Amino acid sequence: MGAVRDAGVVVTGAGRGIGAALARRFAAEGARVVVNDLDADRAEAVADEIGGIAVPGDAATTVAAARDALGGTVDVYCANAGLGSGGSEAAPEDVWARAWDVNVMAHVRAAHALLPGWLERGTGRFVSTVSAAGLLTMIGAAPYSVTKHGAYAFAEWLSLTYRHRGLKVHAICPQGVHTDMLAAAGSAGDLVLRPTAIEPEDVADALLQGIEEDRFLILPHPEVAEYYRVRAADPDRWLSGMNHLQRTWETNR
Repeated sequence: MGAVRDAGVVVTGAGRGIGAALARRFAAEGARVVVNDLDADRAEAVADEIGGIAVPGDAATTVAAARDALGGTVDVYCANAGLGSGGSEAAPEDVWARAWDVNVMAHVRAAHALLPGWLERGTGRFVSTVSAAGLLTMIGAAPYSVTKHGAYAFAEWLSLTYRHRGLKVHAICPQGVHTDMLAAAGSAGDLVLRPTAIEPEDVADALLQGIEEDRFLILPHPEVAEYYRVRAADPDRWLSGMNHLQRTWETNR
């Protein structure tokens, strides 16, 4: 695939799940891949498997080290690391703060570090792993839903602000994916996400197809497009349907 062959690619949260699948797929397409993860052992294992470079550590501060590892240039940055924080409005403030920091501010910091070089060169690609929760919502997970809306809004803003200057932005919005995050979603995940859950490799396939077609919004679950249309066209109908799911969950958990 010409768009990523020989490109310097960074994938955060790539020690497992969607991130590891993205790293493997980019490497298979001929990219030079930096594997970032808080878990250094997992980052090293994936990097060794794909012939990449492990740069462990906090995703929010990885740009400089990743750029150095790639010889000075990052062509594609995948802001994939995320937290699936559950809870309601009553979730502790540190849970809310950590969700904002990882799910939104890490993207903002990465873009702030990368954009000067990208805009000077007239090219760059920012990939945000959002979630269908960023387009819709998720029962039982207020911090996750709200911050994923923020991640989507930031990706959208980047695209509309800089696309005429060569920046390509992609927002990946899957529903359930067979990862540790789905396993940790508990009964709400079992009700809403698990029945149609896909594999991480399916998400990677959807992203590479979206890159080839130059699409902003990547929907590994195509049905999300219809849910999104209903939400926009008839918010009360959509909220009633989601409230039905909420009541079903409350009854059966």
